[in-house]
Amino acid sequence: MQGMSERRYAAHAGLSRGAIQKAKAAGRLVLHADGSIDPAASDARRAATTDPSKSRVAPRQPVKPVPDAALSAVGDTLREQGLSAPAIGGGTTFLQAKTANEVLKAQERRLRLQKMKGELIDRARATAAVFRLAREERDAWVTWPARVAALMAAELTAALGDGIEVEAALMQKMLEAHVRAQLDSLAEIRPGLG
Repeated sequence: MQGMSERRYAAHAGLSRGAIQKAKAAGRLVLHADGSIDPAASDARRAATTDPSKSRVAPRQPVKPVPDAALSAVGDTLREQGLSAPAIGGGTTFLQAKTANEVLKAQERRLRLQKMKGELIDRARATAAVFRLAREERDAWVTWPARVAALMAAELTAALGDGIEVEAALMQKMLEAHVRAQLDSLAEIRPGLG
């Protein structure tokens, strides 16, 4: 026999014989011509083709560290969904990272669907529309005193009687001052689209 038997390789790999038989049937093991298992080549092929989330055996090679920013993003995503998340540097597990990834993919799909349905709009377009509407409203108020000053002056003159006359120009000047003051106070309001 050139290589190892299924039973010996199972002991070598720390797996059950059934798991080795499944790997053999799936073509994840390298076999010699006599049907025995080449341990070094099989270890390499299994490592390359096995999903770490489905492995019960701890990886033998050292795992390179994950940046704190990535771990922080995983934690934030898990917390947003009401799931427990470890502190930064507290040892995020592969399962937690995979869960966060699936949550993010689901959120991305939901947003894409909402956009296709027309439930979401482009932020720049919304900001431009709000700005345009506010500009039109301001322009309407700026021209309002000139349109109504003469009419208001005539109504006040008629209401006061006794020969008291209200000048249209003075009324327009006063209205413009008050409208401008009101518009200045409204200009300080900033719509929050965030």
